[in-house]
Amino acid sequence: MRKRQRTRERIAAAAAELVMRNGLAATTADRIAEEAGIARATFFRYFESKEYAVAEGFTSAWITAITDALRRQPAELSPTDALTAAFADLATDFDSIGDQIAEIELRTRESLTLRAWTLLCYLNFETAIAETIAPRLPDLTVDDPRPRLLGALAMAAVRISLDDWLRDGGSLSERISRAVTSMTVRPMTK
Repeated sequence: MRKRQRTRERIAAAAAELVMRNGLAATTADRIAEEAGIARATFFRYFESKEYAVAEGFTSAWITAITDALRRQPAELSPTDALTAAFADLATDFDSIGDQIAEIELRTRESLTLRAWTLLCYLNFETAIAETIAPRLPDLTVDDPRPRLLGALAMAAVRISLDDWLRDGGSLSERISRAVTSMTVRPMTK
């Protein structure tokens, strides 16, 4: 079972790496299989399509990046301030791979299957953020909704930022930073 998981991770990582280097259109299942050191038939035992492999490859890498960035934040930061700082740390990466992000986002929006997969990916992000942010919450209980709500808010900020960026352009990193920062809404003064 462990060998199967390592093979799946290797395929997903190869898929994400190829897309980063060559773009989604130039990345084929054959190239992914070759890069991962497996046969084409083996690729299709693990993934239905190249898009699924790419999605998993990007998801696992970004989940690790986000949770590592959250863990690096000083303990005295509130959960929302830690999220804001973590996403600010990651922001430079967003603009450097903007073309790949745009291509993947546009491609996934063309397919109902890939849209469903993307939503599942977002749920995985939300869960990982919730598990990482939970220790920062005071008086945490087993059924406390706050960690999941914070994870969902963070990913909603990312989704809204992506939508606005694809529609209007500009800096993806600035849009995400602004959206995540808005999670800490302060009361309006009169």
